[in-house]
Amino acid sequence: MRSLAVATVVALMSSSAVAQTLSPTNPFAQPSNLPYQAPPFDKIKDSDYLPALEAGMAEQRREIAAIVNVRSMPTFENTIAALEKSGRLLERAALAFSGVNGANTNDVLQKTQEVLAPKFAAHQDAINLDPRLFWRVKTLYDQRDTLKLDAEQRQVLTLTYENMVHAGAQLNDADKKALSALNAQLSTLETAFQQKLLAAAKAGALVVDDKAKLAGLSDAEIAAAADAAKERGLAGKYVLTLQNTTQQPALATLTDRATREALFNASWTRATKGDANDTRATISQIAALRAQKAKLLGFPTWGDYVLSDQMAKSPKTALAFMRQLGAPVAAEQKREAGELQAQIKAEGGSFALKPWDWDLYSEKLRKAKYDLNQDELKPYFEINKVLTDGVFYAANQLYGITFKRRTDIPVYQPDVMVYEVFEGDGRTIGLMYFDYWKRDNKNGGAWMSNFVNQAKLLGTKPVIYNVGNFTKPAAGQPALITFDDVTTMFHEFGHALHGLFANQTYPSVSGTNTARDFVEFPSQFNEHWALDPKVLPHYAVNYRTGAVIPAELVGKIKRAATFNTGYSFGEALAAAEMDMSWHSLPASAGQQDADTFEAKALAETGLDTADVPPRYRSSYFLHIWGNGYSAGYYAYQWTKMLDANAYDWFERNGGMTRANGQRFRDMILSKGHTEDYAPMFRAFYGKDPEVAPLLHNLGLNADGSRVAP
Repeated sequence: MRSLAVATVVALMSSSAVAQTLSPTNPFAQPSNLPYQAPPFDKIKDSDYLPALEAGMAEQRREIAAIVNVRSMPTFENTIAALEKSGRLLERAALAFSGVNGANTNDVLQKTQEVLAPKFAAHQDAINLDPRLFWRVKTLYDQRDTLKLDAEQRQVLTLTYENMVHAGAQLNDADKKALSALNAQLSTLETAFQQKLLAAAKAGALVVDDKAKLAGLSDAEIAAAADAAKERGLAGKYVLTLQNTTQQPALATLTDRATREALFNASWTRATKGDANDTRATISQIAALRAQKAKLLGFPTWGDYVLSDQMAKSPKTALAFMRQLGAPVAAEQKREAGELQAQIKAEGGSFALKPWDWDLYSEKLRKAKYDLNQDELKPYFEINKVLTDGVFYAANQLYGITFKRRTDIPVYQPDVMVYEVFEGDGRTIGLMYFDYWKRDNKNGGAWMSNFVNQAKLLGTKPVIYNVGNFTKPAAGQPALITFDDVTTMFHEFGHALHGLFANQTYPSVSGTNTARDFVEFPSQFNEHWALDPKVLPHYAVNYRTGAVIPAELVGKIKRAATFNTGYSFGEALAAAEMDMSWHSLPASAGQQDADTFEAKALAETGLDTADVPPRYRSSYFLHIWGNGYSAGYYAYQWTKMLDANAYDWFERNGGMTRANGQRFRDMILSKGHTEDYAPMFRAFYGKDPEVAPLLHNLGLNADGSRVAP
């Protein structure tokens, strides 16, 4: 198993003793009787989570005690399988809590998270660092060649052993105590960071007094901004809420330069204002404590510690990969900036290009070069049709699966939709929840996770959710989205497919329980089908006229596909290198001044970070300080390489066919972590991954020149 973390990999357990520690009226006291054991959100109160999670930890401790107190010698069944079965109540409550706290939080849930964070860390340590449990696991690991295990059992045993070692099981008692203290500190700080950031994003929203300053926004966007202001008690004003990234969607259309600058600065400075929501001291502490933890565990840096069980294996490999991309991307950034400055001059502007100008003028340049207007595209992308006739249709064509809306499954927020998923022959697969609209109490970005994990051992099928942060239309307006939003929907559903097609016996290796630099591969690969000639006309239909998107407009989208790639890919690459810089600090470096360190790290990338700021600044980089991507943000670029290679294989073998989809499902999507990543990928692609297809997808050659049209 990758980890014994309570919220993600803790397997389901027996509920026989639940009533001893948890009121039978608590909705988590027994497994849900809803289809697929879906959480009974109509019965769950905010106050139910804390007692259920605490009882779940206590119950799992009793389960672990029963394992280590068995008098007979260790066997796979009485030790490893028993571990996989432990923690059912805990997982039931933790997965529901994690989902709701991330997408629909409030003061009670945030306080619950704050209280439980150090308890979760201590609970995990109690399992990972238990010498009696480790003895049993190590005994089996040392005998693994004689145990007659099948391939999945051997993998689960190996990963359980390796991850306990990775967590500190071989440390002496004094070092285990020090490790537990570090883990408690880190969990508390990471929770504090998440809560400060959510508050900073809400407080940092731009308030505009004059409607004229919103020139360039559509009537629907202005209405949404007015609604957001009313919700804050600011009637007569307009609020532009912040998404999690540096750039904000409105910057592409706002024509008032002062408003653009104000919005960009609100985003860039959101958590650096010296108030209670300033995250800089918190992240400096987190980075220093992670370095100390890595040293304690025998690694020179946190990056070395994290990557030891990833596909890349080491920061050196990850950095070498990123440096192969740096020069061609930097050359493209320089070309793009020059073109934008010329565009400004052609319009009579005398100012120098700044980050808050980039999106507006790149959009103008896109229109000039490709005659492509995002407002011209939006009428073809009504969100419900994109989902049912685009995302679902592509999955049907590739994998034969079908979807049926369920309105009888309770949800945690009225906007959430639920679908049941079926095989082509009618057999059930699982449930899917979709929560797409932006809210002030929702974390930024988009993500996928599970409410129920798949495991044959436990008789469970997957219950999965996709979350987005698209702007909800005002009442009576159509739910139109951008093509970037369409791509996000396909991306997150790629994760969902990885979870839905899970076909494992043991929960710790099921579905998306894979390395960070592998888990993004299926999601990024799925993005390709948004523009597939078989899929796009099926969902891109004008909501007013019913007309299919014209071939001319499709051609413009495709010709513009690599436009602005120096910016879009470069901002993510800069963030990835900055992440690795933070996590390449040795323990001796101590705490850093966040602003000084960030400036130095960005300068060392060789990218144009003045005109193209990183996708996330350190102070609001949720991925690496609170969402498990520390020393792992490179995974998005790494998996783009895997995705480009896989799509290259599809293109050479007939494209979107059921046979090709089934092969990808059988060899990648249904494997979980039952095999090592490199051999798994090599078996599908025929060789190790290579950078050339990725650069080609970006429209670049290795020497920095553009691919010929």
